[in-house]
Amino acid sequence: MDRRDFLKAGVAGSAAVTGSLAAPAVVRAQETFTWRMTNAYPPNSPFYVVGPGSPTDLISKIETMSGGRLKIQHFAAGELIPAFEGFDAVVSGTIEANAANSYFWSGKSFAAQYFTTMPFGMSFLGHMAWLYHGDGLKLWHEVYEPFNVVAFPINNTGVQMTGWFREPVESVEDFKGLRMRIPGLASQVYGALGVDARVLPGGEIFPALERGVIDAAEFVGPYQDRRLGLHNAAKYYYTTGWHEPATTGELLIAKSAWEALPADLKAIVQTACMAATLESVTWSEAVNGDALVDLVENHGVKASVLPKPVVDRLREATFDVLETEAAKDPMVKKVHESYMAFKAKHDRWAAVSEGPWHAMILRG
Repeated sequence: MDRRDFLKAGVAGSAAVTGSLAAPAVVRAQETFTWRMTNAYPPNSPFYVVGPGSPTDLISKIETMSGGRLKIQHFAAGELIPAFEGFDAVVSGTIEANAANSYFWSGKSFAAQYFTTMPFGMSFLGHMAWLYHGDGLKLWHEVYEPFNVVAFPINNTGVQMTGWFREPVESVEDFKGLRMRIPGLASQVYGALGVDARVLPGGEIFPALERGVIDAAEFVGPYQDRRLGLHNAAKYYYTTGWHEPATTGELLIAKSAWEALPADLKAIVQTACMAATLESVTWSEAVNGDALVDLVENHGVKASVLPKPVVDRLREATFDVLETEAAKDPMVKKVHESYMAFKAKHDRWAAVSEGPWHAMILRG
């Protein structure tokens, strides 16, 4: 290299160093990232995998908003790992992210269930208010801190149906010995009333119900349940929404992957998650009404509300379980007290705002 070339190289090198020191954010903003995301739900599942507000839709939003700087490859349940192994895969660093519901991880922490939904808990509006404007999201991260993961809401079903039963439910006595697919805290509540509660991935519910391996099953709501064909295995379809009044999905992210992102990409992920949550719950509201009418009018489904004495006993059992679990673990107690305090405040407002609207305007 002659002197002239050496000087040119030196000047160019100095400029590059100066530029990187003067504007590290600019250089960092040009970095690209590639993640792998697994999912607890089977391929092509509306809402849970594909469609408005789904994880694949979320990925599209993130890639578009980031200009392709954050690309995410999606794997539905069974395509890379089994349905319920996403949490451990993220914790171990095998993958960067997983889409599921936090109540699937109750074995890791009982408190995780509060972030999905709670029996006799808050509506979509109340639950989202607690997460974003109470301590909910902060506590979610605190619960997951020992696992080196973070989480954000990515969808919401709204009020879910109580479920499908092969025989009618007329009293609490009908629960004794009943084998039922039911996740989350509701499984413990049913268990206290004599139900043999089981957690099955979505793709396994219909064959288990059809073959009589289980006697009852809960999944989501009319549209999703009809797609699984649950009405072909049971005809008694109950509602109240007692167990899951606002079921929230979770995007679980390895903390190392999250902290590697620059601030603008973090903001994009969080904003896309909020958008997907709103889009998914409104999509659910748009499709469930027609699906329920079809099930009742064209498929012989008997849709009804659980008897009040049954609901009252479920309520009693729910708070017995919650108080027992909160007494065992300081973190569960902390989350429980935050949730219940916010719920009491939101219930007072809802009684003034939504209550009269439902009673006087909606019903006429």
